[in-house]
Amino acid sequence: MNIRPSATIRQNYNGIAEMCRSTREPVYLTKNGSGDLVVMDVESFERREKMLKLREELLTVEEDRAAGREGCSPDELEEYLDGIIAEGRK
Repeated sequence: MNIRPSATIRQNYNGIAEMCRSTREPVYLTKNGSGDLVVMDVESFERREKMLKLREELLTVEEDRAAGREGCSPDELEEYLDGIIAEGRK
């Protein structure tokens, strides 16, 4: 875990940015000794957001399965979507 005082980002932005990119880890910035901000590179942030979204979707599917709700097969889904597309063309 990378922890730095908040003044570091003002004094050495390029160094903090490079640390984020090279370690792929967030940098925790403190103010008066307490946590204040978290800084991370855009690529890591986007990857983390995608992973969180996927986990949320998987959790929803698992909750549906546990509740006994039935899904559909890929063939059934394709047939359903083809029907919607056909209706849209009319």
